[in-house]
Amino acid sequence: MLTGRGRGPLQIVQRRSQDLRQQVGRLLSESQLKGALDVNKRRDIFQRCIQLKREIDENRKALKNLNKGDEPAPVGNYNQRKEDEENILEKLTKQLQELASTISGENVTHISQAKEEERDSEESEEEDEDEEEDNEDEESAEDDEETEEEEEGDSSDEQPCNKEYIAVGDFAAQLRGDLAFKKDEVLLILEKKPDGWWIAKNIHGNKGLVPKTYLEPCVKKEDDEEYSEEESEEDVEVVDETANGTEIKTRTDSHWSAIRKAMTEQINTIDVLTSMGAIPAGFRPSMLFQLLEEGSQFQASCFLQPELTPSQLAFKDMIWDPEKGTIKPRPSRVSLILTLWSCKMIPLPGVSLQILSRHVRLCLFDGSKVLSNIHTVRATWQPKKPKTWTFSPRVTGILPCLLDGDCFIRSNSSSPELGILFEVGVSYVRNSTGEKGELSCGWVFLKLFDANGIPIPPKTYELYLNGGTPYEKGVEVDPSVSRRVASSVFHQMMTMRRQPQLLVKLRSLNRRSRSILSLLPETLIGNMCYIHLLVFYREILGDVLLKDRKSMQNADLISSPVLATFPKLMEQPDLMDALRTAWAEKESTLKRSEKRDREFLKSMFIIVYHDCVYPLLHSTLLPPFRWAEEETEATRWKVIHDFLKQNQENSGALHALLSPEGVHEPFDISEQAYDFLEEARKSGR
Repeated sequence: MLTGRGRGPLQIVQRRSQDLRQQVGRLLSESQLKGALDVNKRRDIFQRCIQLKREIDENRKALKNLNKGDEPAPVGNYNQRKEDEENILEKLTKQLQELASTISGENVTHISQAKEEERDSEESEEEDEDEEEDNEDEESAEDDEETEEEEEGDSSDEQPCNKEYIAVGDFAAQLRGDLAFKKDEVLLILEKKPDGWWIAKNIHGNKGLVPKTYLEPCVKKEDDEEYSEEESEEDVEVVDETANGTEIKTRTDSHWSAIRKAMTEQINTIDVLTSMGAIPAGFRPSMLFQLLEEGSQFQASCFLQPELTPSQLAFKDMIWDPEKGTIKPRPSRVSLILTLWSCKMIPLPGVSLQILSRHVRLCLFDGSKVLSNIHTVRATWQPKKPKTWTFSPRVTGILPCLLDGDCFIRSNSSSPELGILFEVGVSYVRNSTGEKGELSCGWVFLKLFDANGIPIPPKTYELYLNGGTPYEKGVEVDPSVSRRVASSVFHQMMTMRRQPQLLVKLRSLNRRSRSILSLLPETLIGNMCYIHLLVFYREILGDVLLKDRKSMQNADLISSPVLATFPKLMEQPDLMDALRTAWAEKESTLKRSEKRDREFLKSMFIIVYHDCVYPLLHSTLLPPFRWAEEETEATRWKVIHDFLKQNQENSGALHALLSPEGVHEPFDISEQAYDFLEEARKSGR
């Protein structure tokens, strides 16, 4: 018997949505007076917010399962009505997320209660986006996979266990057959499956699949010591399956201990953001950013300096060639060009965070420690595709080096595990508190040599990102998009397509690029766009240290503004761009014969440097460089642009230096004097 008009499944969902909208409206009205409410009232609003989110998610799930054929009577514009209803539910979800974020900012102690509900909401939004991208065949494949997993869950032939484990974090069910649990909940493992998804039973008798990465064995006090020895080895091994990965070893040096301590201090903030649903569970404080903040040890300016031999009596990577009258080329074990293409399917932080910068940091890594400077390339993105990041956008004029995805990489490390560590990250500011920070959205390790010591081939690599840090095991960036093993090949392909990934290309060197790279330090990572400027610096360095010094035993300070200040440009990319621009303009005016005269070019480069960036380094008009501060970056570039324009009009910087309008910092001898004993890198550092 047909029901009356308006009593169909879609109309029921619509009426439920209307009721939820009224409840959210009343809750928002009450929250307007939250400043005058006591703690108990705020707690009540927070709990009601959580409950409403759960009801919205249930209504959204019911909406997704509706089919036109289920309606008792024809419904016009059925798909459009479903889409409109979905937009309403999404808007209500965002309103509740913002309200929960505001309330939790005043009452942080109660945020953990919302952890599972917030994550469910975020997973629901991700499923909606995936539904738009995937077709009906994929949905059919997922249904088949769910049926297979249920059948697997009923079997008990594989590795029976019956051992209690404790949850180290919250887990929300992703597919039918999964068992949701909360942190510190004790589960009885009935069976361990080889794909990493185990069959477990909770205290209520419910059974389902759980990820083993969220669990650790329950141990008695007398077993603590034995368990600690077994688990310590297991926890420090991380294998990157996407790029012939290496075993990630634990760091024991004091420097890493300091970094670990600094990252630990941020865990509370990360826990709060995770519980609010602001970030996926696999996000962590950026490890490479912490290393950069620790000091100059991992900055490019340090690795640009000449390296001393173990005896400290000569230069290891700088030898004079008397026949050619310049420094000798130095081949290295690794000398290549890498191009960052794009990042795909990078999860988005919630609305409570404002993103200041999207970027990739990379360095040489041996599975235990960082072996080079940490290089950063900023990504660009389109509002229509916020999960896709690209590099080296097409622009008019000179591309800013901060956006240049073409990087050179040099290393003479003999480590068999040598590779490139990539960390995809964002700089953010919390809207509620103004707190700034750096998050790692995932990392991947590309090993440069195979098991036989043969370099990997130059080609494009599709690298799937891991969550956590390089010293954590088996953490996914976003557990809502699982990498679990599936028997359906089509489902495997569609699942992997949703995984966060980084596309890079290794390029083979031609004769010219190989000769240029051989003039650089043995270990360095940087942009190809300013490599010619680095070569000028190294050649001038060779002239001063090897050719023009009175004797090799002379260690006096050297008067050379270029040598004393040029490395600072490596940490101020806008000044490096200014030098590139000024040099390109100067080079365009030179004759062909002058361009072939290397000594003449070096003398012109020194003049351009003195007229261009040297006065700016100590100008009070130029604010200090600060990472990912848009206002500061705009102010700096305006000062730089005005200064370069004034230099063009007055044929040099002398007018600006002598002008009463140009105020500079008090003179310091470090602006002029180059102390190579202080600046040179010690071998083995």
